Amino acid sequence: MGTWHVGPFDNDTAWDLSDTLDEASPDARPGIVRDALVRVIDTTGDLDADISEEAVAAAALVAAQCPGGEPIDPDYGPKQPLADLTPLRATALRALDRVVTEPSELLELWDEPPDGPWRATITRLQHTLTPQAPT
Repeated sequence: MGTWHVGPFDNDTAWDLSDTLDEASPDARPGIVRDALVRVIDTTGDLDADISEEAVAAAALVAAQCPGGEPIDPDYGPKQPLADLTPLRATALRALDRVVTEPSELLELWDEPPDGPWRATITRLQHTLTPQAPT
């Protein structure tokens, strides 16, 4: 099926990440999320769409645990509980920044128009992941 919408889990790659997380031991799950984020950050040159889709899904899992984060739809995301992922906020932000920086295949596929729904999804995740100053 591939990709069917702009949400973080609206593609086969993100579903595969969910399956991997569900099959992993509880202790291994945060490392899997971290690895998905770091893989994107460490990529120089062309960034493959599949790696980016996985990182966007991982960033959404982190954001879901942050204040104001949107919950992950249980029909699309992992079914098994995840430990506290909020220590990965900065890593998730860096991964999203890389996804929207050329050369990025996912950016090329989705960023027309530049203010379209895919970019709005990424921007919402970035906003949620950015620590807010105390008021």
